[in-house]
Amino acid sequence: MAFLVENVDWSSASQRLTELREKVFVLEWQMPRDSEFDEHDHRASHIIISTPDKQPIATARLTEHGEIGRMAIRIGYRNLPVYRLLFSALIAQARVMNVASVRLCCDLTSVDHHTKLGFTPTGQVFMEAGIARQVMTCPISRCKLPDVTQLH
Repeated sequence: MAFLVENVDWSSASQRLTELREKVFVLEWQMPRDSEFDEHDHRASHIIISTPDKQPIATARLTEHGEIGRMAIRIGYRNLPVYRLLFSALIAQARVMNVASVRLCCDLTSVDHHTKLGFTPTGQVFMEAGIARQVMTCPISRCKLPDVTQLH
């Protein structure tokens, strides 16, 4: 199946972004709504992947400082091709934005996996909505596909 990949900003796509992220994180994962939406949304670059009939199935954001996050993929589309498409679009956008390195927050269980892909743990482990997380960074020139199933 061919998908439509869009690079959007918050002002032009906030309704679609909010609906998709609420469906995945707030309703499905029971994350607190106030931890899902923040001040970074307004300045970040967002990716939306849609079906050929323009139904949004996945989204993620890239902040101006290179942080990848808020990756939400609808049930039924959580597969490697969609993850790769989304992450590839984020890395392409990071290059357009001249971001030297990207960072992501992952669950502690996937730190070793990300380390093997060239990411380095940065800072202390922290709690986010009751989940122990670790920031990982990687120079954009060495970016490989991370374990995107562990991102948020």
